[in-house]
Amino acid sequence: MRTGVIIAGGYSTRFGEGDKAVASLAGAPLIHRVANRMSGVIDTLVVNCRPEQTDALRTALDGYDHPMTIAEDTECNEGPMAGIMTGLRAVETEYAFVAACDMPFLDPSLIDRLFERATGRDAAVPRVGDGWFQPTHAVYRASTMADACEAALAEGSQKIISPLFALDYVVIEEDEVREYASLDTFENINTPEELARAAERLG
Repeated sequence: MRTGVIIAGGYSTRFGEGDKAVASLAGAPLIHRVANRMSGVIDTLVVNCRPEQTDALRTALDGYDHPMTIAEDTECNEGPMAGIMTGLRAVETEYAFVAACDMPFLDPSLIDRLFERATGRDAAVPRVGDGWFQPTHAVYRASTMADACEAALAEGSQKIISPLFALDYVVIEEDEVREYASLDTFENINTPEELARAAERLG
């Protein structure tokens, strides 16, 4: 059994008015497109969000074809690491794929490969470009990563990559990534203009 975790609790500051997670992308809410991209390689879905987002996100994900849990933040200004921790605390499987809510081009083939590579380890994380890790496109042993996030937060760290270095992780380098997906899989939507360009590609 595999779980997908979508982190949707950010404030979308560069997006302007409204929550980008529920913004329409080529006729469907952005978060629903993200969830659909991972649908074939997961069995259950967890969505992390702020409490005031819950109703809108449930509506946006109406009809999704896997069981879904909403994991609400208890503190809403602690950043994406806290969101990952909260989401992973709600996971009931050993491993979970974590993605941001604004990644509509996720490639399920790479997600499947990350699950395979994480087996027996605490995490499988891509690293592309100039050595950039992709912590919101990675598979984690859920309880172990949640504990690492909690420890990093307790130490005052805000860097989303910090918990990784407490884990037994494997790196998926760019050459291996490209065997399974284009680098579009890491693309995220931050502005209305980027949303419009993504809609043109999907349209």
